[in-house]
Parts: sequence; structure tokens; C-alpha cells
Amino acid sequence: MAVAVVVAYAAAVRLAVVSAGWDYSFLDAGNRLRRRKGCTPLVKRMDFTEAYSDMCSTVGLAAREGNVKVLRKLLKKGRSVDVADNRGWMPIHEAAYHNSVECLQMLIHADSSENYIKTKTFEGFCALHLAASQGHWKIVQILLEAGADPNATTLEETTPLFLAVENGQIDVLRLLLQYGANVNGSHSMCGWNALHQATFQENAEIIKLLLKKGANKECQDDFGITPLFVAAQYGKLESLSILISSGSVMKKTDVMKSIVNISFKAQLPCANVNCQALDKATPLFIAAQEGHTECVELLLSSGADPDLYCNEDNWQLPIHAAAQMGHTKILDLLIPLTNRACDTGPNKVSPVYSAVFGGHEECLETLLRCGYSPDAQMCLIFGFSTPMCMAFQKELTVGPIALILKLTSSESCEFFGIVNILLKYGAQLNELHLAYCLKYEKFSVFRYFLKKCCPLTPWSHISEFINHAIKAQTKYKEWLPSLLLAGFDPLSLLCSSWIDSVSDDILIFTLEFTNWRNLPPAVEKMLSARASNSSRALQKHIASIPSLTHLCRLEIRSSLKPEQLQSDSFICQLPLPRSLHDYLLYAEVLRMNEVPELAVIQDGKISEAT
Repeated sequence: MAVAVVVAYAAAVRLAVVSAGWDYSFLDAGNRLRRRKGCTPLVKRMDFTEAYSDMCSTVGLAAREGNVKVLRKLLKKGRSVDVADNRGWMPIHEAAYHNSVECLQMLIHADSSENYIKTKTFEGFCALHLAASQGHWKIVQILLEAGADPNATTLEETTPLFLAVENGQIDVLRLLLQYGANVNGSHSMCGWNALHQATFQENAEIIKLLLKKGANKECQDDFGITPLFVAAQYGKLESLSILISSGSVMKKTDVMKSIVNISFKAQLPCANVNCQALDKATPLFIAAQEGHTECVELLLSSGADPDLYCNEDNWQLPIHAAAQMGHTKILDLLIPLTNRACDTGPNKVSPVYSAVFGGHEECLETLLRCGYSPDAQMCLIFGFSTPMCMAFQKELTVGPIALILKLTSSESCEFFGIVNILLKYGAQLNELHLAYCLKYEKFSVFRYFLKKCCPLTPWSHISEFINHAIKAQTKYKEWLPSLLLAGFDPLSLLCSSWIDSVSDDILIFTLEFTNWRNLPPAVEKMLSARASNSSRALQKHIASIPSLTHLCRLEIRSSLKPEQLQSDSFICQLPLPRSLHDYLLYAEVLRMNEVPELAVIQDGKISEAT
């Protein structure tokens, strides 16, 4: 009999991976209070719902079965009417629940005290609660006339009025209101009341009756949620229409027309479409999050503000919710109405981040096609430099199993799709993107970024890049040759951390792209110290004299522009013999180090094939 009210924290929408040390609360204003039908008791109680016949008194059994003849005999013998069973149910509860009208009248006659009428079960239900929940109009009338309290509450703070609404018992509801049941105030745990429940169940007749009797459309539960918010959250379009229009119901076919003409509204004050829950979420935000397109249309046509911030940090808007959750149609509605300050404004978060975080390519492309920046602003709140950086780091949020097994093919496709769309609309590449390629072992993407002319100088994050490069040194053949052949200055690598950390083979390979006998004194000193404790191969290489052909190769390559070195074909198209093409491309060095040929492009798109 406990009221069916639930507060569930939407873990599926809240997109955070604690195990990986991340907390991406991109929908924090829309998830803490969602997925609710009310509120469950926070303390788990004993189950008093199952009735045991051997625990019930003879008077109780007679009332349960509606056996007037037996009950009359028992009462004449003086049997007690207040013996409770295992649930705390007395005969009056049995009669009320099972609609035994004559039995109830006999029991009240036997003990007409107000205390008996109001006696409660172990769960706090009085006879009126039980009768109201079952829609037993006559029983309710008898109890009310006998002095039952129409505003009595259970242990979970549930009233008879709420139970009547919850079970759609409108005749009982009218009777309770007639006898003074409070139409306003809390009717269940967490402050959820009858209007919240009627709205959730989309019972138009009951909603109208409650409003007619003075129900407050702006009533809030303990989380600041109003009935209109509930309607928006669960896509209850008819409920939403009634609350907005104060009685006149809008049909679904009329919703689009209301964008232009909102004359359906009545003269009575409408419910506030811009109300905010305690976490600042709005009805428009939650409708956008849950994908209720028609509710979004109705809210917008009724004055809902798409620029009303929905979190404490003042950046989260309905457009973010739609983008993250993949609701493209809603995004189309919000884009022309949302202030573009959210795109690149300081201390804001572009909805492009939300689309990338949600992994929704269609939403991402919709935003970029409408002019949102693929580079956005730095997302300082969550530690992202660009949406492209988020595309890499988001992969940590796929769960602990995926962290061990790497990404599935579908997740990889999602990643590549996001990257391709960002590049298609002009995302600017930088060294951080290359660093993330190394960090997450996306080596084919690393090579692709080089071919897309990712700038190789100047770098402001060289130390971060080198840190990830050192960690990726065991697979250096998949990325270091491409980096150096693209024209990256090897002297930028020859710092103390690189020289002291990488293997002899990697250090020798790096030196092949330099004149190792004419290095800066500081580099020579570090190499000398390293060589003294290294293999003879490294010592021999450092002591050797570079060939004239090698020096010529360095000179020729230094005269080429960065985009020429990063090109797949420029050197091969020079009017030189094939052998010189190979030499300029370090073919003999790659062969000696067993560096495989690595494919990065298929039909102009990134491929994972190596």
C-alpha cells in the first residue's frame, strides 16, 4: 500500500566515471532530481503488505470477508474489535479496504470512539486511506461522517487525497475535498502533492478539478519541482497544456500552430514556464534533456526562456541538454533562439562540447553547420582546451571494462566520426592534440593530424608532449618517424627528460635527423653523460662523423616549407631520381630500424588500420 513515489538519480544521463577520476557533470542541473515519480522512503521498512490468516482475529476475518452474519454473532459475544494482525490491521481496516459497508457500520457502532476511527496500521494507514485508495466512495463517506480526518498522513506522509488521485478515484476526490481535505500543501514524502501526481499520470479531469478547487500551480516539492516541471520532464503534453492555459487543453495537432499564435491561453494566470528547481533546472531544460519535442515547442511558444541558466556555474542551457542527449529536432528549435554568447564567450561552455561529450555526430554537425565554432572556448570548468581534446579524453568515460579492453569498434567509429566532423568544419590542430594521440595510443590519428598540417612550431605545450612521448616510446615506430619526417625539429626533443628516459635505439633514431657533431653545447653535454652509461652502439654513433650526403639531406630538407614536408607526395614529385627521393625520405634509416609503412587515410577519412 506504500505510495509509489520514486526519486532516482539518473546515472545513465549523468555521464561521469568515478573510477577514472573524472566528474563530467555536463547535465548536473538536470540529473540529480530526475527519473522521479515522487519520492521513495529513504529508510527501508519492513514489509507489512502480506496478510496472514492465522494472525487475524475472528472479527477481522469476518470483516475481511464481508460476512455480516458471523460478525454480528461475534460482536454479540463481546469479541474485541481492536485486535490487530501482523500488519497492524484491525477489523475496521479490513472492512474499509474490502468495501464491506454493513460490516463497517457495525464496527463503528460497536466502538464509535474517534480514536478507533482514526486507528492506524503499522505503516500509518487509517481506514480512510485504504478506502480512498480503492475508490470505495460509500465507505469514505461513512468514515468522514464518523469523524475520520481527511488530512491524516501515513508514515510516508501520504494523505487520503493523494491516494485517491494516484488511483484515479475522482468521485472519492470530490468527497474528500467536500469534507475539508487540503488541496494544497504536501501530500506525500518529499513534498510531492496531489497536483504533481495528477500531472504525472496525465489525468486531465483530476488536474482541472484540483485547479478549480484552488490548487496552487506553483507548488513545489522538497527539490523545488513544480507540477509544470513534472509535465515537461515526462512528456505529459496534455498536463502541460492545462497548467499553461489554466484549463483549456491544447491538442497535439495544435502545438506547432502555437509557436505563432498563443491565443489559446485563458485569462487566468498561467503556471510559470520559467520556474526553476533547487538545482536551477527549468522545464525547458528537462524537456530538452528527455527529448520531448512537442513539450519543448509548447514551452517555447509560451514564453520559456532558452537563455535561462540551469546550473550554479551559469553556463548550462537547454541547448546543452539537447546536444548531449542527441535530440536533433529539439536542437533545431533551440539554435535560432539561444544567445550565441554560449559558443565562445568567456567562462561559458559551448554546446559543441556537449555534443562531443554525448558522442552525437548529427547534433555536432548541426551546431557547426549553424555557425558554432569547432574550436569553441577553453572549457576551464572541466579542464578541456578544445572540443577535439574532449573527443580524446571522453573515451575514459566508457566504463571500467572498456578501460581494460580498450574501445569497441562502435566506440572507435564514434570517436573517428567526431574527429572528422570537427576537422571538416575547420577545427584548428595543435600540439595538445598530438600529445593526446600519444596518450591514448591513437597513432593513425597522430599521422593523420600531421598530414593535415598540424603546426609543428611554435609549441607552448612541448613539455606535456614530451611526457606523453616518453610514455609511448615502446611504440615509437608508429609515430616518431612520421613526426620527424614531417619536419619537426629534433632539437625540441633532445632535452634532459628525453635523453635520460628513452632507449638507445630511439635516441640514435632521433639523432639521425640532426648533425649530431654540431649540436648545442648543452645537448652535447647531456648526450656525453648519457653515452658514458649506454651501449657501444650509441657511443659509436655519437662519435661518428655524419656523411656529406647526410648533411646535404639535412640542408635540402631545411629549405622546404612545413606543408611540403608534411605532404604525402611533394618530395616524390621533385624532378630528382627515385634514389634521391628515397634518401630525402630517410628510406634507408627506416629500413634499418624496421619501421613499417603505415596507412592513415582511406577515402579522405581517418582509418585505424596500421
